[in-house]
Amino acid sequence: MSFRAAPDSVDRWVGQFEEGYFTPLVNVARLAEEVGELAREVNHRFGPKKKKPEEPAGSIAMELADILFVVVCLANSEHIDLDEAFAQMMAKVTSRDADRWTRKAR
Repeated sequence: MSFRAAPDSVDRWVGQFEEGYFTPLVNVARLAEEVGELAREVNHRFGPKKKKPEEPAGSIAMELADILFVVVCLANSEHIDLDEAFAQMMAKVTSRDADRWTRKAR
């Protein structure tokens, strides 16, 4: 599995601006904001707080994409290879949680 296309695409887009990437602290603040927007959409769809009729429909998919964009920006600005990091994370959860869940019968 590869994330390579996303970091390259984001880097090309950010590279057209003089300012470049935001600082890590700004990106983390942006990430918190985006996660809040995702929480709001999930709450509207599955929780007790429904949207008002005049509010436009939101998209959980787009909120997740916004989160991914900011994560990629943060990773790129810190020269983090998301392919490598994700592979390490999957290895960690695969070994750590091997007996944690009941597996589906095949």
